[in-house]
Amino acid sequence: MSNHTHVVVHVDKEIALSWTINEVLLRYHRLHKGTLLTQKYMSGNELSSGEYVSFIETVEVYRARLYNISWFMRDLNEHIARQANKEDNCSGRFWEGRFKSQALLDESALLSCMAYVDLNPIRAKISKAPETAEFTSIKKRIEAVKNKGKQASILMPFIGGQRQSRRKGIAFNLNDYFELVDMTGRCIRNDKAAYIENTQNPILERLGLHSNQWLSLSINFEKHFCYAAGSELVMNKFKSHTNHKRLRGMGQARTILGHS
Repeated sequence: MSNHTHVVVHVDKEIALSWTINEVLLRYHRLHKGTLLTQKYMSGNELSSGEYVSFIETVEVYRARLYNISWFMRDLNEHIARQANKEDNCSGRFWEGRFKSQALLDESALLSCMAYVDLNPIRAKISKAPETAEFTSIKKRIEAVKNKGKQASILMPFIGGQRQSRRKGIAFNLNDYFELVDMTGRCIRNDKAAYIENTQNPILERLGLHSNQWLSLSINFEKHFCYAAGSELVMNKFKSHTNHKRLRGMGQARTILGHS
């Protein structure tokens, strides 16, 4: 969007912990200069035993930053701010405040949040269809399928039904997601806020959601939840795990997503 961004991210700490020293530094040096020792190591120069101890400590700090959401947002926002200030020929603060984040605790929360983000340009009347919505993941997914006949490599793939693949990905069919977002977008454009035409989409069937529940989630996702989103059961587990006395959105979780 012109004045804010929405990003749905999956943090894979397990993969980050498996990276070699070279993989960590190659990734980190794409965005940061690193230290004299990390630059020396990547140039192929030998480190002394004392230097190596300090070097390894630095590598582990960088590794942790590469799976940290706060560092991800810091790098993303700094890049956008620098680019915007350069275009406007000005300097100073670009973002109003720190980013907000919500934990997506189950499949219903994940899919509805994804649709909410993909449909942002349509709700704002910037675009009329998902395939023309600039800077959205669904546009990239559609273009990849049309041009290459396969999914966009830079995005988490849809892998079909649960447990049918050992690959990490979203356990739904991509075409079902395309269809669901398209139908939801048509409802938004036509102001039919409680009705999805045609038959129930396979994704909604599997999630056990009615069309009015889905539309409420995909149109007003941010209004319904604060720190986390999911069914009442998983929200209670999250509240206990994070030692929250109260968690905004519990009523919506109970009403819209039920107890499962």
